[in-house]
Amino acid sequence: MGILRRICVVTVCLGMLAACVSPTTQLIEITSRSHRLVLPPPAPEPPMQSLDVIATAYNSLPGQTWGDPNVAAWGDRLEPGMQSIAVSRDLLDLGLTRGVEVEIDGLPGRWTVLDKMGRRWKRRIDLYMGVDRKAALQWGRRPVTIRFTPADD
Repeated sequence: MGILRRICVVTVCLGMLAACVSPTTQLIEITSRSHRLVLPPPAPEPPMQSLDVIATAYNSLPGQTWGDPNVAAWGDRLEPGMQSIAVSRDLLDLGLTRGVEVEIDGLPGRWTVLDKMGRRWKRRIDLYMGVDRKAALQWGRRPVTIRFTPADD
């Protein structure tokens, strides 16, 4: 619909293009004086998957990691306030790879996968809590349900 809005603005300003959406087929038709373009409807959103995992929390503190505590496994720079998570490596095969957004029951917003956990962990996520060690300890270890759309990889 964003493309259609832009085209409509062009239609009003230049008077050379017209665009319409068929209510029955959802095809988008764009016409000018000499051309006609018909676009198929956008692909439907893939369904979200639901998964029960154990959630712990971690910080950007030297004692909790190897190397630079502000750099995640894929090289992303972590900063306090970011809503990011690390995932156990078994979840990578389920499509929870770098950049996938995750909804976590009981927590606001969406969390982005930016880090990987050690190989020993299974079916687990780690919530990034900046440098607030106390908040991470208060979170503890909890079972949660997460929802996500797997990456296409």
